[in-house]
Amino acid sequence: MNDYLKFAWRNLWRNKRRTLITTASIFFGVILSTVMSSMQEGSYAMYIKTIVNFYSGYLQIHSKGYWNDKVINNSLEYPSVKSELSEVKGITAIAPRLENYALASSEEITKGVMVIGIAPRVEDGITNLSKRIIKGTFLINGDNGVVLGSTLAKYLKLDINDTLVLLSQGYHGIGAAGKYPVTGIIKQPSPDLDRTVVYMNLTNCQDLFSAPDRLTSIVIMVRNNAEMPEVKNELISKLGSNLEVMDWKEINSILMKQIDSDRASGMIIKGVLYMIIAFGIFGTVLMMMMERRKEFGVIVAIGMQKYKLSYVLILETVLLGLVGVISGIAVSIPITWYFIFHPIPFTGQAAETMLQMGFEPVMSFSMTPSVFYNQAVTILIFTMIIGLYPVYNIYRLKINNALHS
Repeated sequence: MNDYLKFAWRNLWRNKRRTLITTASIFFGVILSTVMSSMQEGSYAMYIKTIVNFYSGYLQIHSKGYWNDKVINNSLEYPSVKSELSEVKGITAIAPRLENYALASSEEITKGVMVIGIAPRVEDGITNLSKRIIKGTFLINGDNGVVLGSTLAKYLKLDINDTLVLLSQGYHGIGAAGKYPVTGIIKQPSPDLDRTVVYMNLTNCQDLFSAPDRLTSIVIMVRNNAEMPEVKNELISKLGSNLEVMDWKEINSILMKQIDSDRASGMIIKGVLYMIIAFGIFGTVLMMMMERRKEFGVIVAIGMQKYKLSYVLILETVLLGLVGVISGIAVSIPITWYFIFHPIPFTGQAAETMLQMGFEPVMSFSMTPSVFYNQAVTILIFTMIIGLYPVYNIYRLKINNALHS
């Protein structure tokens, strides 16, 4: 084995210029595809982190059928679930919520809103709502006030300490009405939420809708996305069929479709790069076979078996790919490492659009191992396939023709 490797390595450098040109094409192709993959995966990770920490959490528990019919009658009873959740390992935070629609009014102005009852301290630990307060203060436990989205507050012409009137239908059709002082105004990244959301303490919300101890959703946080499937499976097994457990991918299905679409377009671009690399390697192998045809004829004529010669030629092709891949990944690692700590900022309209959507206006990068080994595996597969061409030629080699070439 070592002898074959030595022969293959020496043969590569008999024509240094050709080898260097070919490895350079692989080298730059690997860097481009790796940096592009790192940029894509980093952006996806940023979007996912923002979505998870902004509203959905990693997991949500609902009563069966609530997600398709979001009415308060499809709520769940929290005490019966609370004890089960305490037994599940890996959960870092539990945020109970009660959501319902209501008619908000201020003097002569009315508007349909979404009322969200929250446990302020726990909710703030997940979504950092207090950092988005632009006027007044965020809710505290036991607070009787409400926090409005800034667009909603402007539409209703409400300010701090003004009174908001809520009219709705509570649990099992009971009438719901209440007056609440405005304690804070929040700027939501999502325009839809900013013009419709009203936050209040969970207990006040349950009293308003005559739904004591009831919730429409329970948000579950875990340490990271890798632990989420295990926690989800354990929750499903413990909670039974009357409750549904949804992960952030199911909750944000539109975002996942956008990510899949963007990933597919990225694969097309990387596919073009791979094809350029593959044709570069194939061109080198083709020239090598033509130039060394007589050499191969002599080697076979003096007794070297064709399968051994084929083995050496395959090793030459694989080594050619390895040199380019290893050098390309070695250079791309510090490049991606640098951009992780120094992300590329967006400016102008692009930055404003991302801020409005709730995302940080930067191009993030990722050091996920798959970013690197996917490129290596793909190019090595190409080189091994191309390595079949010399084997085919060697087995078709006619010694007399080769010696007179």
